[in-house]
Amino acid sequence: MEVNDIMVENLAHLARLQFTDLEKNEFKTDLQRMITFVEQLKEVDTTNVKPLLHLSDTVNVLREDVLVESISQELALKNAPKKDNNFFLVPKVIKK
Repeated sequence: MEVNDIMVENLAHLARLQFTDLEKNEFKTDLQRMITFVEQLKEVDTTNVKPLLHLSDTVNVLREDVLVESISQELALKNAPKKDNNFFLVPKVIKK
């Protein structure tokens, strides 16, 4: 695939970028190098290679969730500056 000015202008428009002529030429050169590299990767034979799901064999060890009593609702609301029955009252943050 060859990178041309139309492709660069289209990509710049989609990405909402503006290039000077010098930057456009540099971008075109870099993009062409990237595409050439990816095309080289397509030539590699990967028929017997399994897909890689994780980079290491490390397994995440998680503990069991155990339900424990932490603090009662009454104790939590005890020192609240403002409360309404079983809820904290806080200042309104989002205005309509």
